[in-house]
Amino acid sequence: MELQLHSSTEKLNVADTVFGAAFNEPLVHQVVTAYLAGGRAGTAKQKTKAEVSGGGRKPWKQKGTGQARAGSIRSPLWRGGGKTHAAVPRDHSQKVNRKMYRGALRSIVSELNRQGTLLVTDSFAVSGPKTKGLLEKLAAFGTQDILIVTDVLEPNLYLSARNLPHVNVIDVEAINPVALLSFDKVLLTAPAVKLLESWLS
Repeated sequence: MELQLHSSTEKLNVADTVFGAAFNEPLVHQVVTAYLAGGRAGTAKQKTKAEVSGGGRKPWKQKGTGQARAGSIRSPLWRGGGKTHAAVPRDHSQKVNRKMYRGALRSIVSELNRQGTLLVTDSFAVSGPKTKGLLEKLAAFGTQDILIVTDVLEPNLYLSARNLPHVNVIDVEAINPVALLSFDKVLLTAPAVKLLESWLS
């Protein structure tokens, strides 16, 4: 199949298996969920009754005081006591094998192409680290909510986009399912398309 280059009559030949794959929604959902879960810190920690300090002896005798029975001042019922069902550090990551991950990326890229939100340009660069210059170039694409993917991350382009909340610049190695689905449009340079095609083929 062919991808139309933006503002040009030229077309880029690409593999149908990468840019024309069927959309597999359950697979995409599983991979996106796993990707987001992998970003969770999982460092929440609370102390149980066994971990808080103090409470080594019974605060008063079992009978005769008129008080309710108590075995420790660090009971979860007491102020300063341990936490019932305390949170402990845990690993939230989910296993997704390489074949599934790449299959999900192929599915996402193909669906973006079908919807017309995947744009391809010969090259994309700015002369200096100026946000104004980048905005002028993005005006030609009709959006300021865009993910720009290049074959090599250019410092000037990255610095120009850093201050824009709805613009992100990454290289092909940093492509992930969440980034592809988080913007109105995805812009790839021609060299990035070829790198992505060789990676996902």
